[in-house]
Amino acid sequence: MTHLLTGYRLGDLALPNRVVMAPMTRVRATSDGRATPSMAAYYAQRATAGLIVSEGVQPSLAGQSNPGTPGLYTDEHVASWRPVTEAVHINGGRIFAQLMHGGRVSHPDTTGMRPVGPSAVPAVGDVFTPTGRRPAPRPRALETEEVPEHARQYADAARRAVDAGFDGVELHGANGYLIAQFLSSNANLRTDRYGDSVTNRIRFAVEATAATVDAVGAARTGIRLSPGANFWGVEERDVAELYGALLPELARLGLAYVHLEATTDEEVLLGLRRAWPGALIMNPTVPMGAKSTDRDAADHWLGLGADLIGFGRAFISNPDLVERLRTGAPIAPYDEATYYQGGDAGYLTYPTYQYTA
Repeated sequence: MTHLLTGYRLGDLALPNRVVMAPMTRVRATSDGRATPSMAAYYAQRATAGLIVSEGVQPSLAGQSNPGTPGLYTDEHVASWRPVTEAVHINGGRIFAQLMHGGRVSHPDTTGMRPVGPSAVPAVGDVFTPTGRRPAPRPRALETEEVPEHARQYADAARRAVDAGFDGVELHGANGYLIAQFLSSNANLRTDRYGDSVTNRIRFAVEATAATVDAVGAARTGIRLSPGANFWGVEERDVAELYGALLPELARLGLAYVHLEATTDEEVLLGLRRAWPGALIMNPTVPMGAKSTDRDAADHWLGLGADLIGFGRAFISNPDLVERLRTGAPIAPYDEATYYQGGDAGYLTYPTYQYTA
């Protein structure tokens, strides 16, 4: 069976192990979306991962979901990310930027503008704003001629990411954000070429991914998907058909990888593994669910055909997670209260494992 700590060739990158640091929102950027020295230290501490996927980075102001998240749509953003990617590379790591357009999961108090989505259907739940959580507002439905512009935003941000020193990008097509909203059967009520049928509902995802491949190359492009998830009220009533249609279209683009979350039945996920001919990153647990990914879950999915395994929350409290997995050292618990509070506490303050004689 494939071993978690063996190397893997991902596109042009030689990964020393199959451990992926999954993207996690930490809201430590400046108010105008610039990366900070603390962010450089945070990612550098975790550079022993085979691959780091950054927190979600908005490709435009309209795409910003939460306050305190970083962007990649200005020259200032690019300049702020260069010390981050340099710190990761100096410490021997590799890092992709996750490009995340929040779509309807946003608020005018955060961006100064009304959120957009495939249809004028609000997200379910309260969204984060600079003054606390507020009910998700009703978004403005994008006009047909506007949709390609938002697809191109991923490509424009990808160019900036490469300029900033990232090794590649991952499109956030999961967790109820814009790409997932277009895939959805209840957030997308369109009757034009971007809605109604499965063929039309996958179109935005394919166009955004194809534009990104054209911008930075297939070897530098991945995508994250959450089949059947119900984040922010997004529903998909035809999971096997929907992703069974999407993955062959993505396969034609020759992507570096697909990153799947275990948000549907294992039988369906195994069918998607068979439908996807390329590298597969598997997140064996539901993001923010009751369980975190552990070694048993990782070995289980490597045995089922995954190539790489995403670890999320374990990386928050264990900057040396790879070494702990190698030696069997205990995994330190994380403090949920510090996830989004800002500052270095609960961000840079988790120690490496201290061995005793």
